[in-house]
Amino acid sequence: MKEQFIQKITTSYSPKGAFIQLGSGILDGEIITDAKVNLALKMMNRHGLIAGATGTGKTRTLQLTAEQLSDAGVPVFMLDVKGDLSGLAEPGKTNDALIERGNAVGIPFQPASFPIELFSLSGKLGAPMRVTVEDFGPVLLARILDLNDTQAGVLSAIFKYADDKQLPIVDFADLKRLLSYLSEGPGAAEIKEDYGKISSASASTILRKIVAIEQQGLAHIFGEKEFDINDLFGKIDGKGVITLLNISDIQDQPLLFSTFLLSLLAQLFKKLPEVGDLDKPKLVFFFDEAHLLFNGASKAFLTQIEQIVRLIRSKGVGVFFCTQAASDIPESVLGQLGNRVQHALRAFTPNDAENLRKTVKTYPTSEFYEIDKVLTSLGIGQALVTVLNDKGIPTEVVATHLVPARAVMGPCQPQLYEELVRNSEFYNKYQERIERRTASEILEERQGQHDAEEAAEKAKKEAEKAAKSRSSSSSRRQTPLEAAQSQASRTLAREGVKLLGKIANGILNAMFKKR
Repeated sequence: MKEQFIQKITTSYSPKGAFIQLGSGILDGEIITDAKVNLALKMMNRHGLIAGATGTGKTRTLQLTAEQLSDAGVPVFMLDVKGDLSGLAEPGKTNDALIERGNAVGIPFQPASFPIELFSLSGKLGAPMRVTVEDFGPVLLARILDLNDTQAGVLSAIFKYADDKQLPIVDFADLKRLLSYLSEGPGAAEIKEDYGKISSASASTILRKIVAIEQQGLAHIFGEKEFDINDLFGKIDGKGVITLLNISDIQDQPLLFSTFLLSLLAQLFKKLPEVGDLDKPKLVFFFDEAHLLFNGASKAFLTQIEQIVRLIRSKGVGVFFCTQAASDIPESVLGQLGNRVQHALRAFTPNDAENLRKTVKTYPTSEFYEIDKVLTSLGIGQALVTVLNDKGIPTEVVATHLVPARAVMGPCQPQLYEELVRNSEFYNKYQERIERRTASEILEERQGQHDAEEAAEKAKKEAEKAAKSRSSSSSRRQTPLEAAQSQASRTLAREGVKLLGKIANGILNAMFKKR
């Protein structure tokens, strides 16, 4: 059985190119050093899942994978939830446990450090990462604002209007101004005709939720200078740079940081050129705490995730989701994750048992293991693995004793952390916000012009009304002099008629007397 196991694992996990060394297989509780478990670099853009209960070693699996990717010249992006991944910048300290683990998997432990860059959404723990509201997009923004379908539709109409009219939406000030302009201002009639009316109720709700985000002190992630995704592809001395986004100071805002990560993926998908299949990925993106991304997600939101995960591999980007159980990931996304590293699961509750049952169904059957028993008996630093081979076919499922991480497994020294932040070119590049002419300023000018035109029109109408009133008054009223002159004229006219009558009578009388 042992020889058969070694033959099967060796055949399945011996890629023809560069690879990541995950560890050695375990059979009947014994670590089989000759049964090497490897992951081909060319298959890492087929995405993956790293899962397991708390404390089973998921973070260390992320770390050892990132270390080897860096060695292979592949840049890495990682979310640092607890702030304990910065130790990648320091060589690990040799101890008996690490030496023993290295020897057990046939890969001697050699301490090493790796180039890292530190970023932070708050700007307090690294160079600030920002995104413009327009690049964040209406679907993701609706997610963090917790909008219903109707309100999300209104938001989409606003973004479409802004795009058509070339109104840059950089931050929340721009969005609030645009919302006011299109719901109550001069733009209300315009958007109603081409995009649909924005009700005051929907506008008020969206505005309140924007203000709520601002009050939490989180609006600063929207603005400029926006993070340039090209800064994720750095290399130093041939090693890929590991970019860490430290969110330990905003752990209580999971919806915000998980959605922000998706916005980075969306930008990568939108801006990177098609490259097809490469010998190794251009970038590997580790999405820790992935379950937070999917909890309560709308259909439109899930659709966007599915599209990005399905298509981004052709841009040379691999995405690995890290969470507690495979059941945390929707089936439509899970089906696209060809590489699986599953740490131990616990079955203490009925819900745990159900998650275990679902997870077992996601793995191929094995002649060497009862999957459900293996998953509940794995030790720390051990995992059940299946990946894609060179031909894209799932490999034999194997319980694996994982390679130890070579850098410090925890945060680096505070002094080193501060030096890394301050000496980074990105700290100076992104530290200061920049301002330019955006939707808020443009609409302010339009509103001022509109108000001036309305005031001029009002003044014109009032002047015309006054002139007409004066004309009408003059036809109805006369001054005393005008009245006297009019009366005199009428009197003269009457007297003239009388005089003419007398003259005519006198002439007629004279004519008759002569006869």
